[in-house]
Amino acid sequence: MKLLESGEDYLETILVLQKQEDKVRSIDIANALKVSKASVCVAMKNLKKGGYIHMGDDHVITLTEEGQRLAESIYERHVLFSEVLSKLGVDRETAKKDACRMEHVLSEDSFKVLKKYFSQNGIPSENRE
Repeated sequence: MKLLESGEDYLETILVLQKQEDKVRSIDIANALKVSKASVCVAMKNLKKGGYIHMGDDHVITLTEEGQRLAESIYERHVLFSEVLSKLGVDRETAKKDACRMEHVLSEDSFKVLKKYFSQNGIPSENRE
């Protein structure tokens, strides 16, 4: 199942929230993304159907192995692009917003080349966001 940009954003948000919180629920995702609980409900249904998340009886949301892999990949792109833009002089908030758009459109091959280039030139891809 190919995810749309919004689905990738949800996975990335779940990953970030899992790093900050003990348990992630739909309301946490809604607050983080500033969307309605109904929107999150629809997204979680689709992500669950696609095999990207588990939702327990207690409504705690966790990433599956595939969901974790994809979320980490998206997050890595976001962090790298944010860092690069910031180091080039872009305002931090603008860099974050632009990185969020960039992370979805670049091919895996192009990302690998950019990641290698930036790593060799002093902009490592670490989870610093």
